[in-house]
Formats: sequence, C-alpha cells, structure tokens
Amino acid sequence: MAAGNLVHWGHARGVTTLALDAPARRNALSSALVGELTERLRRAEKDGDVRAVVLTHRGGTFCAGADLRDPPDPDALVGLLRRIVASDKPVVARVDGQVRAGGLGLLGACDIAVASARSSFAFTEVRIGVAPAVISLPLLPRVDPRAVARYYLTGERFDAAEAARIGLVTAATPPEEEVDTALEPVLDGLRRASPQALAETKRLLTVKVLEAFDRDAEPLTALSARLFASDAAREGMTAFLERRDPAWVL
Repeated sequence: MAAGNLVHWGHARGVTTLALDAPARRNALSSALVGELTERLRRAEKDGDVRAVVLTHRGGTFCAGADLRDPPDPDALVGLLRRIVASDKPVVARVDGQVRAGGLGLLGACDIAVASARSSFAFTEVRIGVAPAVISLPLLPRVDPRAVARYYLTGERFDAAEAARIGLVTAATPPEEEVDTALEPVLDGLRRASPQALAETKRLLTVKVLEAFDRDAEPLTALSARLFASDAAREGMTAFLERRDPAWVL
C-alpha cells in the first residue's frame, strides 16, 4: 500500500483500497483530507484496471466528522460525496471503529458498507450547535426516516447492528467475525461482474440520491455555512475542544 499524506492507497485484483490515515486527528474531514480523497477517487474512476474501491481507515476511528480546526469547504464536501455516489465504480466502506458526524455521510454515499461489531456511530452535530446538513444528501434517501429523526435530534451513540437495521450500513459482523471475512464475498462478487454491468446498475441504484443532490445541494451548503459561522456553533466547538459542556446543556 502506497502512502500519500492523508490517504494510503493500494491495488490488488481489480480492487483499489483507500485508507484514511490521519489517526492523530481521528481521520477528521479537514480541507486537505477531503481534497486528497477526492483526487484519489478521481484517479480510480479513470483507471481501467479498477473494478471497485474499498474506503477504509487506519486507527480506531473511521472518520470523526469535520475537522473543527480546519473544516472543509461545504462545496468541497458536496463534491466528494457526489463523486462517490456518481462514480461508475462501486465504492465499498470497510468500517472497524468509531464513525461520527460527517463520517456517516461517507457511509451514506458508499454503495455497500460493512461494519465490525466493534464499530459505533453517532450524529453529533446537534451537540456542537450545527445540523447534519450536507451529509443528508446521501443519507436521507437511504436511511430509515424514523431512526434518522431520532439519531439526528439526540446525537445518541448506536452500534453496528442498529446501523444495519436502519440502513446506514449494509451489514454488521457478529462479534466473532472479522470485517475482512465479511467483505470477501462482496469483493468476489464485484470482481466477477462486468464493468459495464456495474456502471449501469449503479446508475439504476443512485437515481434518487443524485436527485437529492441536484435539488438540495445548494440550500444545504448554505445552511451548513451559516450554522458553522453562528455564535452557537462557536460555543459548541470551543466547548468540544476544551472538553466541557456547552453553555446550553441543562
């Protein structure tokens, strides 16, 4: 596996693996990481030897959401999520750790997501004074509406089995099974499929998600920018970095 600054990549038997590699920052979505991951995905799309992409991570966190010290431009994040959804190549998430906030948007954009029993999930945006705006573009068309309402509004943490039940991930492994074991039949199936068939099947599957991007990307990007610039968000992010409760906690 070759090294970039923030994304490691490798290729074997038609599958390119992209591993987020900023464990000191819990693989948070900084402007630099979003840019590098977008470029790696672009290269994979253009490579005729790539049948599918596996998106994974190094360290105990898949992705902690936006990097509060260097948050990505909302338009850049929309571009990354759309690239995953619209790619002709299936993108498979391999999760073996924590996923928070914007990291769940990456899962929503992927075609298939497999998580280990060690994984945990939370939409933590409301706890720092913002909303899961941009990441709703791939998530709302795919995740159970009642469940997403609960977890969006409360910021509660939930496990991999619940993530599978509500449609956030495709499958959760039992405690005794490693995530790579569960991925083997998925990757074998993708290797056996023709590139043309995969591309056309993805188009069938992503129509509703891409409609959400076309309809809602602009207002949700504006909402995200407005909320992150608000006094409430400044208090929430400062409290998070100072490891204290924000002022509104009762």
